[in-house]
Amino acid sequence: MGGGITGLMTAVLLARAGKDVLVLEARTVGACATGNTTAKISLLQGSNLSKILSKHGKDTARAYVEGNREGQDWVLNHCASHGVPVQREDAYTYAQCRRGVASARAELKACQAVGLPVTWEDDAGVPFPYHGGVRLADQAQFDPMPFLDSLAAELLDRGGRLVEHTRVRRVSSHGKGVRAHVNTPGHGDLEISGRQLVLATGIPILDRGGYFARVKPSRSYCFAFKVPGDITRAMMISTDSPTRSVRYAPVDGGNVLIVGGAGHTVGREKSPTTALEELSSWARRHYPGAAQTHFWSAQDYTPIDQLPYVGPILPNNETIFIATGFKKWGMTNGAAAALALSSRMLGGRMDWSKAFASWSPHELSGALTAMQANVEVGFRLTTGWITPVTRTGRRDPGQDEGGVVSGPPWHLEARCRVNGSQHRVSPVCPHLGGIVTWNDADKAWECPLHGSRFAPDGTLLEGPATRDLTASH
Repeated sequence: MGGGITGLMTAVLLARAGKDVLVLEARTVGACATGNTTAKISLLQGSNLSKILSKHGKDTARAYVEGNREGQDWVLNHCASHGVPVQREDAYTYAQCRRGVASARAELKACQAVGLPVTWEDDAGVPFPYHGGVRLADQAQFDPMPFLDSLAAELLDRGGRLVEHTRVRRVSSHGKGVRAHVNTPGHGDLEISGRQLVLATGIPILDRGGYFARVKPSRSYCFAFKVPGDITRAMMISTDSPTRSVRYAPVDGGNVLIVGGAGHTVGREKSPTTALEELSSWARRHYPGAAQTHFWSAQDYTPIDQLPYVGPILPNNETIFIATGFKKWGMTNGAAAALALSSRMLGGRMDWSKAFASWSPHELSGALTAMQANVEVGFRLTTGWITPVTRTGRRDPGQDEGGVVSGPPWHLEARCRVNGSQHRVSPVCPHLGGIVTWNDADKAWECPLHGSRFAPDGTLLEGPATRDLTASH
């Protein structure tokens, strides 16, 4: 399940081994995280490694890097052999101001501890504030969609199947295998049986294993700008907030600048547009004459103990597998997950996969974080029912664009107006009953509990929910 980097890579690897493989995608290939990422294929990942090292020690941190390195190598080799364009550039983790220097220095030490050939650079030649940073040479970036297209083509060439616009509603045991209950346009509800199932859906849609409580959903945003004059070539990401992520992308007639940031926990930001306006102003200030060409957003999940969850959905279960918690570094983590999953399903083992285990003693280090996160979830659940939050600010969407949840707890209603059309739906998320809020940047309903997202008319977009918001009565 899932037509992103992890799902399609796993499918191709299994098909190469002669397995009969079917990929089900609820929307279209690349519609969620993979197709909307900044697509940095880098082993230098912000301040990620220093956090892993401090929690889990050198051996686990080294295993994490090795898994990412194998994932990176596989992606780059596949791109080279299939003619997918890749740009090789240096990656930087940098401090925007003095308070970010300590974090950048910690990342330098962590990288050195696990053998990454990093250097400290006092000057990166960039037009925005820079107070020193870590540099890792010869990393990579690309447009992920041609890569996904090449995976899909290989899967079909090897006899695999890919079905889009087909959403899995639930999964049940079936002898020694599984049965997926799916909904597909034109055919209604169907049942599909198989021996093994991989949930490569960003966050698992099955509640068994409680992964919805073990990861924190985050949404972040990107702008593309045409910039006169020189454009920053290196891939940059800041250690201090607000996060600034910068790279370029080749387009017909030159390059565009991609600036990312404005991240927030899904459903818990009063007005994401405010942070977006600040991000856009930052880009225009430091790149005079910048003209916006595109805007998009993506969602990812931060694990409670800083390490991804890849493997059986439950201990000793070799029937259903999951992959989640890539913490916005899916181009290498997603590829590593596919290598680990396919190897395990074929009877092999990756020595570094201990750093990606879905069930492991290392998760005890995140127990306090999990408790704090779920106290917040409980708070959001309660306040959502008692005090509906208006996401338009002050205006009723009956007159202006925007969305609002209103009414007494026994008859809440979510109303929005987008592009002149008004919609009324129940605000109750079908996953665990959270009350959705309105994202004024993405024009979507978001559940503040576990990150399910819905279109203005209530159509499910992504998340652990498997059904749409119901119509309002």
